[in-house]
Amino acid sequence: MTSLCPPARGALLTLCAVSALISLPAAAQSVRPEILTSQLEHPWGLAFIGDGRMLVTERPGRMRTVSADGKLGEPLEGLPKIDAGGQGGLLDVVADSDFARNRTVYFCYSEPASSGSGNSTALASARLSDDARRLEKLKVLFSQKPKYSSDAHFGCRIVEAKDGTLFLTLGDRYKRKDDAQTLGNHHGKVVRVSKDGSVPKDNPFVGRRGALPEIWSYGHRNVQGAALGPDGRLWIHEHGAQGGDEINRPDPGKNYGWPVISWGQDYGGGKIGEGLSEKEGMEQPVHYWTPSIAPSGMSFLRSDKYGRDWQGNLFVGALKFRYLDRIVLRDGKVVREEKLLEDLKQRIRDVREGPDGLLYVLTDSPEGQLIRLLPAR
Repeated sequence: MTSLCPPARGALLTLCAVSALISLPAAAQSVRPEILTSQLEHPWGLAFIGDGRMLVTERPGRMRTVSADGKLGEPLEGLPKIDAGGQGGLLDVVADSDFARNRTVYFCYSEPASSGSGNSTALASARLSDDARRLEKLKVLFSQKPKYSSDAHFGCRIVEAKDGTLFLTLGDRYKRKDDAQTLGNHHGKVVRVSKDGSVPKDNPFVGRRGALPEIWSYGHRNVQGAALGPDGRLWIHEHGAQGGDEINRPDPGKNYGWPVISWGQDYGGGKIGEGLSEKEGMEQPVHYWTPSIAPSGMSFLRSDKYGRDWQGNLFVGALKFRYLDRIVLRDGKVVREEKLLEDLKQRIRDVREGPDGLLYVLTDSPEGQLIRLLPAR
């Protein structure tokens, strides 16, 4: 089998080559897709709200409930103004860990400037009404600074940490990629805020002159996947340019290199930044993909519904090559990958583990699907 890795440039080649060489064949797949609905317009994020029901966001600016049997509710009332277009719109959504009591949800979106042009990623909280028809008590918890006129690289995945704080991933806004290396803006960052929008006192840059206190880590490109791992740490993946998509575990205050170093190339060829893949003071990824799979969505599987071999595996959607990537980890490293759902030929936008221990997938299309994955017979 031909390796998909770039020419050797460091120790990570071994990991990449192993991953490519021992990918499992399609015949080894062991799930049955059950399509719950095909009536979603570019769905982006998925949250579970009890009784088998889900909230799904549609990028043009709608949020709906979906029942366990796939019945769609009407778009919810009460959303803020959303600057939908290109990669922007209504993006991720998660339910609070105590949703059964407080009915709180968090969502992120491309927020238009209050005056003039420009937009940026914003994070908001709201209460889902008792009849699940509208959002109440809307509060914007965080707005990415500065606003910038672009329809690209919003990032926008939300994770609630074990301590109840919220991680939010932020893209570099494409043409502002150099901002990812400076701390006076939110471009190309992971930020961490409390549920009331305040800054946790133990954030790494609190009190540092010239640094925005919400920043958790920096040097990221466009993070569209995030999840808490079995180790309790935040895991993310981010788009490279032409190759060099990465999986990272962002530690507080660390620099993940973009755009100074990368395992990919610029679009059309040519070096990115310094043309290096490693540099002192910049973190290396857990794993990278070359060629780029255009990853989106990310979930660890905690249940044994698909067998013990799948417990603890990481699942990532591939927009470009249209499959769901099952990733086997050992000691924090990728040792195997399996391509699932290739026969669907759908761009996989999101993947989540439901309260029933099954995986749920969203596909990115004008007739986007919500799919429940059942164990093979």
